[in-house]
Amino acid sequence: MRLALYAATALGLATATIASAETPPDRWHAKAREIYERAISIPTVQGRGQVPALAQYLQEQFRAGGLEGVTIHPYEVERPADRTAALILRWPAARPSGRKAMLLMAHMDVVEARREDWSRDPFQLGEEGGYFYGRGTLDDKQGVVAVTAALLRLRAEGFRPTRDIIVLFTGDEETGGRGAELASTQWIDTSTLDFALNADAGGGAFLADGRLLGFGIQTAEKTYQSYILTATNPGGHSSRPRPDNAIYALAHTLDRLERHRFEPMQNETTRAYFAHRAESAEPALAAAIRRWLANPNDGEAADAIEASETEVGITRTRCVATRLEGGHADNALPQLARATVNCRIFPGVDPASVLATLRGLGQPDNVTVEPVDPARPTDASPLRADVVGAYTAAVRARHPNAAVTPDMSTGATDGLYFRARGVPVYGVDGSWAVIPADERAHGRDERLPVRAFYNDVDHWTDLIRRLAG
Repeated sequence: MRLALYAATALGLATATIASAETPPDRWHAKAREIYERAISIPTVQGRGQVPALAQYLQEQFRAGGLEGVTIHPYEVERPADRTAALILRWPAARPSGRKAMLLMAHMDVVEARREDWSRDPFQLGEEGGYFYGRGTLDDKQGVVAVTAALLRLRAEGFRPTRDIIVLFTGDEETGGRGAELASTQWIDTSTLDFALNADAGGGAFLADGRLLGFGIQTAEKTYQSYILTATNPGGHSSRPRPDNAIYALAHTLDRLERHRFEPMQNETTRAYFAHRAESAEPALAAAIRRWLANPNDGEAADAIEASETEVGITRTRCVATRLEGGHADNALPQLARATVNCRIFPGVDPASVLATLRGLGQPDNVTVEPVDPARPTDASPLRADVVGAYTAAVRARHPNAAVTPDMSTGATDGLYFRARGVPVYGVDGSWAVIPADERAHGRDERLPVRAFYNDVDHWTDLIRRLAG
């Protein structure tokens, strides 16, 4: 998942200059680029069976760098059917401080990319005009590589961690999260973890004119849950329409869903986000934000915020129809109509209450509603001073005076499985992009600024040193 990283609205304005070219890379930048190039060339798309190859390559890199505690965990996924793998590295504390371990997370799998859809080969690292191109350059092989290169550098420089460092690279974040689920319940004892740092969230954004919008640290994410809405009918011949019709019944329910608004909500993360957002928003939006912060029950103000193109999904639970099917013949009345509705549920909201709401919307037309797979609701992670402080310092080492703001992802990452087990998770990516031009995760010609990639390697080196030193 790579969505909240480029929410331009999330962050306050500061001035900065975007370097047009990267200075000649140092030894560790060069090493990172080498690993990046190899990682991009391996098409770790679910269904192709190539994730284990990347896991094996990274294991070899870690072991060659003196980090021996690497294991690969093969596992199977169903959608699409595939055999994939996760990599887990354990670097024991050299100078134990009594603090619990910290977990570093990223994912090796990527979304499919077809050569005919791209202007270049998506599975060859390209470099042009100050950008790296290729599937995964942004989501999330840059995170995998930055964490790997940072650890190799620290090991080579003689860094002696004061707490255990555990690394988890999963192989199916884009298609189900089975690896993170297994890691959080079987492969890693979550009671030994102090917190987790997720490379698949957070990050910064520039405008094309060189203004730095700032960086977000992800401390919350919505619960992902889909529901199937089904209308059935005896059907019949199309020449003799019935007063009831499965397609119409489903359409009526979806119309009610479109007009429904869930109750607006706030938490520590979104309050901090909107307090900062009010400083840079245009006057009408800023006024609505201040009204809502002053009175969380002011639904009209929350509606005005949600109506803004840039703030969609942040004030409440949102549900939207994403798939539709119905009927079986052109000359027959439909016996079945079905829709998939995908909901992103606000942290702290019981998915059962959302199910009850959807069932209520379907009741007038006898439309049934059933959840797809169990939901995994999680609360927001606390704004810990040590983690927020380390992230802020690492960001400002490369972007002095940059605004750093808590962020709630409207999408979902592997982090939710660890939050569900009581482990605070923080999206602390150190890369950045120019918006909206670089908003290409999962899309055509995915890319990342060259300088942002090297910044991220240095960022993770600083972050690990601060939190495990």
